Amino acid sequence: MIEINGLSKKFKKNVVLDNIDLKIEKGDVVAIIGPSGAGKSTFLRCINLLEEADTGTIKIDDLQVDVNKKTKKDLINLRQSTAMVFQQFNLFRRKTALENVMEGLVVVKNIPKNKAEEIALVQLQKVGLAERVHYYPKQLSGGQQQRVAIARALAMSPKILLFDEPTSALDPELVGEVLDTIKATALEGNTMIIVSHEMNFVKKVANRVLFLYNGKIIEDGTPQEVFGNPKNERTKEFISKLAYSIAPEYQI
Repeated sequence: MIEINGLSKKFKKNVVLDNIDLKIEKGDVVAIIGPSGAGKSTFLRCINLLEEADTGTIKIDDLQVDVNKKTKKDLINLRQSTAMVFQQFNLFRRKTALENVMEGLVVVKNIPKNKAEEIALVQLQKVGLAERVHYYPKQLSGGQQQRVAIARALAMSPKILLFDEPTSALDPELVGEVLDTIKATALEGNTMIIVSHEMNFVKKVANRVLFLYNGKIIEDGTPQEVFGNPKNERTKEFISKLAYSIAPEYQI
């Protein structure tokens, strides 16, 4: 499904990603955890080339892109195969929820507006916002805005969904509604990579957990393996210091 080989990234002399190899199967929900500054968000952004890696290849089904030899067509194809849900929602402030979800369908995929509207309405209904389709972002709560962003990503029918700390900008009481939406998205069989600090949610939703540290994946296993019996000492230290503060329905 998705295969990454030799992915590396430096910011000046700081090595953020160090020759990462990773293979993800269709339908996998992969969570990436680790301390702040470990390179988790950079890794996601390098997958769809929002951040340009120094070396590496990215393969999604039949599409293979060498980051040092990419063409404009490669860039377009790769971004059409992925969809990112950002920390800060990144909605168009002067467009309604419906228009935000339609935008990529019309502009990127050249889908007629009437068909794009049909698709957008379905996705907004899925995330529980059927009554808010004509609201502007400023009229929506942070949780509702993030659910619009998820609907926008789903509308593009990507081969892989990328979630970059999707609840970090939310007030605590709004976190649960967004996590519920992501959980429902996972249950539909979507292939997903989630960077998150909500560890109990990760335990519930992911079928695979990666621990990223100093630019390397130093732990890779099921949630039960990584949280219950980590092999690497740094992972053990990280897990032992976790404070689980999240909505009760995601408590273990």
